[in-house]
Amino acid sequence: MIPATLNITVVEPVGEYVLRLSFDDGTVQTVDFKPFLSLARHPDIRAYLEPSRFAAFRIEHGELVWGDYDLCFPIADLYQNRLMPDSALEKAA
Repeated sequence: MIPATLNITVVEPVGEYVLRLSFDDGTVQTVDFKPFLSLARHPDIRAYLEPSRFAAFRIEHGELVWGDYDLCFPIADLYQNRLMPDSALEKAA
């Protein structure tokens, strides 16, 4: 169950497009963003496949963001490590 209020407290790069996210309830998720970025059709999202651009993330108000909120994800999806539905990944395979 997802807590009513939830914040990301620490983000650590652990691989290519992979971040370890620590939440204020003690939960830790290792999230691979590459499938999402690779399957994106919008060029503004695909631009984050550039390693230096992807590495320019920050925590703002407990959320993980890039740029001027150019790229951000619902905190519940990050908490559950579900950036994309399984059906989208199956179609891409």
